[in-house]
Amino acid sequence: MIRFFIVCIFVVLFLILSTPLMLVEWIIGKFNMDIKNRSSLAIVNWAFRCVIRLSGVKVIAIGEENIPKDTAVLYTGNHRSYYDIILTYVRVPRPTGYIAKKEMEKIPLLSIWMKHLHCLFLDRDNIKEGLKTILAAVEKAKSGISICIFPEGTRNKTPDTFLPFHEGSFKIAEKAGIPIVPMTIVNSAAIFEDHLPKIKKATVIISYGKPIYPDRLSKEEKKSLGSLVKNTIEEEYNRIKTEDYPL
Repeated sequence: MIRFFIVCIFVVLFLILSTPLMLVEWIIGKFNMDIKNRSSLAIVNWAFRCVIRLSGVKVIAIGEENIPKDTAVLYTGNHRSYYDIILTYVRVPRPTGYIAKKEMEKIPLLSIWMKHLHCLFLDRDNIKEGLKTILAAVEKAKSGISICIFPEGTRNKTPDTFLPFHEGSFKIAEKAGIPIVPMTIVNSAAIFEDHLPKIKKATVIISYGKPIYPDRLSKEEKKSLGSLVKNTIEEEYNRIKTEDYPL
């Protein structure tokens, strides 16, 4: 429980003490959006790295060389833990907006930083609003902002399983003309969700697969793009689980 309280105290203090920085970032964005994007990314990355250290988490990253550096991408991954966002965000090489559930927009201060980082809020119960969010993500991707989405739509609470990937998630890549980077996340729930409310030391593996370019796929492959990406991630997940990794 000590780690839980330490992490909570750090997050609360960061959100409160960084309030002046939120205003500074807003002002910078009025004059130079590129500088604002890079500075916001650096600030939040620092905070997330602190959370990872305080939580006692070790990350083994595989395949980061597969991430294209000259274009925005659509990161898609399996989702078992709140830590999935923290662990993957510190590794992005360029400004990246995450697709988050609508409820997170109501969290004071945190939602402001999320908006600085180009995060979008998805209303899963409203198809019309959900479509608007996807279209907003397409525009961000076209402007050079990478997007990350967890196509299962919610955290999967059953270990070593995968929920169906929503096909609509991949429209972002298709319409923006950007590659999809599959992210396989293994053992992230061992940090927190497997033993709420305790935070425990854990080793998490994040594997980045080779990019998938929707415009190079056949018409049939495009129709089942969600299944294609899901199968890619599931195969890598099962491979990692059978390898001799220190989980």
